[in-house]
Amino acid sequence: MMDEARLIEKLKAIEALFAGATTPGERVAADAARLRILERLKSFEVVDPPIEYKFTMGDLWSRRVFVALLRRYDLKPYRYRGQRYTTVMVRVSKRFVDETLWPQFQQVSETLRTYLSEVTDRVVSQVLSEDLSEAVEVAEQQALPITITVPASEGGTRAGAPAPVVAMGGSGAGGRASASAPNGAHKNREKSRRRKKRRR
Repeated sequence: MMDEARLIEKLKAIEALFAGATTPGERVAADAARLRILERLKSFEVVDPPIEYKFTMGDLWSRRVFVALLRRYDLKPYRYRGQRYTTVMVRVSKRFVDETLWPQFQQVSETLRTYLSEVTDRVVSQVLSEDLSEAVEVAEQQALPITITVPASEGGTRAGAPAPVVAMGGSGAGGRASASAPNGAHKNREKSRRRKKRRR
C-alpha cells in the first residue's frame, strides 16, 4: 500500500526520468528536473514550432491532472467557447508532446489512479463493507428496472449540483411510469375549475 509521501516521491521520479536525470542528486531535485524539461521544450520549439492541439480527456479528474502538467512547463491551456469542459486546447511542439508531455501524463495519471484506488478500497472496507467483490451477474433481466443516472461531475452529487435523473420502467409491455403532479398543481387545477363554474 503506497502512502502519500511515497506517492509524491514516485511522481518526482517520473519527472526525473523524462528529464533525463542520471545521478541520485538529480533524481531528488524536482526543480532541476523541471528546468531541464523546460530547456528541452525551448530547444524543440526552435526546430519544431508550436501547433494547436486539442486534447479530449475522459473525465474531469484526468483534465485536472493534464492541465496542471501543462502549467508546470509554462504551457497555457485554454478552450473555445462552446467546447466541452473536458476539452483542453494548447499550443505546443509536436515533438515535445510525443516524447515528453503525453507519455509523462500517462505515467502520472496511472500512478495517481492506482493510489486513489488503493485508498478507496481501504476506506470502503473499513467503513462500509469488507466485501469488495463485484456485483453478481445474473442470467437475464425480468422487468424494466428503476434507473438512476448519477451526474458525471466528480462521480456524484454535491450541494447545489443537480439531483440524479430517475427513469422508471413500466410494468406493462412497453409501458412507462410517469411521476404524479405535486399536490399544489392539483389544488390549482381545482380552483380553476371552480372559477369557470361561477362565471357560467
